[in-house]
Amino acid sequence: MLDSISMSTDPHVATAQSEVARSRWPGLSVTVPVYRSEQILPELVRRLGEVLPTLAEHYELILVNDSSPDGSWDVILRLAEEHDWIHPINLMRNYGQHNALLCAIKSAQYGVIVTMDDDLQHPPEEISKLLDALAQGYDVVYGRPAQEQHGLLRDLASLTTKLALQNVMGAEIASQVSAFRVFRTEVSTAFRHYEGSFVSIDVLLTWGTKRFAAIPVVHQARAQGTSGYTFRRLVTHAMNMMTGFSTVPLQIASLIGFMFTLFGMGVLVYVVVRYFLSGAPVPGFPFLASIIALFSGAQLFALGIMGEYLARMHFRSMQKPPYVVREDAGSGRSPRS
Repeated sequence: MLDSISMSTDPHVATAQSEVARSRWPGLSVTVPVYRSEQILPELVRRLGEVLPTLAEHYELILVNDSSPDGSWDVILRLAEEHDWIHPINLMRNYGQHNALLCAIKSAQYGVIVTMDDDLQHPPEEISKLLDALAQGYDVVYGRPAQEQHGLLRDLASLTTKLALQNVMGAEIASQVSAFRVFRTEVSTAFRHYEGSFVSIDVLLTWGTKRFAAIPVVHQARAQGTSGYTFRRLVTHAMNMMTGFSTVPLQIASLIGFMFTLFGMGVLVYVVVRYFLSGAPVPGFPFLASIIALFSGAQLFALGIMGEYLARMHFRSMQKPPYVVREDAGSGRSPRS
């Protein structure tokens, strides 16, 4: 069973947690997918440059440009020239946040990986809280926002995604996941050779461990722009997650088929009993048309579910990669120690 923890307010425990934070980790890899963030990146790097030396002996920042249409890649290259602990990666096209994160995770060199967004919603100063929890024996620690910064539709879509994730992960912790997380690099060995075109980092992490935790952290408003995760995209992400990593839709289709079979048997009994009691069949074309429409709809629904799985098998057979790197400007770069 997965656990959820929170930071203690007891002064003695808080002192112990501060001691843990002051003892630096051997190595830390911070991974950030970048999209439309050319104005935010310098501030993000500045704050990370102040925080990371206090947390780890060795550290690196992996910035993966997810084919951003603005000047983000040029900014990344300039920052990499100024800071030798930055590892720039440029993807061939836009693959999505989780795909870009998978690329960064596979490039990480150190024993602990931090994933965070590029919009400063995840304050770098909060990383120490996640590391404190990780030091208590967990393999993955999520930083759940103390207060959501989204609108009603976005929150509703996020809830839909988390419900789907909870079903796939099979744990209550799924309701507390976020893009702000830390985990031990050895967990990623479970999905190091994953090549599916659809990626969900949270599901892949469950392939390697069941020792999860979630703690409240500060979740700030976006420093610039709006989120690319619209209501439609989040719902699509939830559906893709269900059909990509779970057999629940097939089970639902089977259940609906079973229910309609029972319904059909009930209708048959009704027709036969009425015939023997009244001596006449059930009259009416609308009755027959309604029954046919119901059963046809159930059949098409089941076929649609099976079609989704067949389509995924088809894409896997084509060996469509989760991402393709256009340029890895960090090859041979020495991380900061």
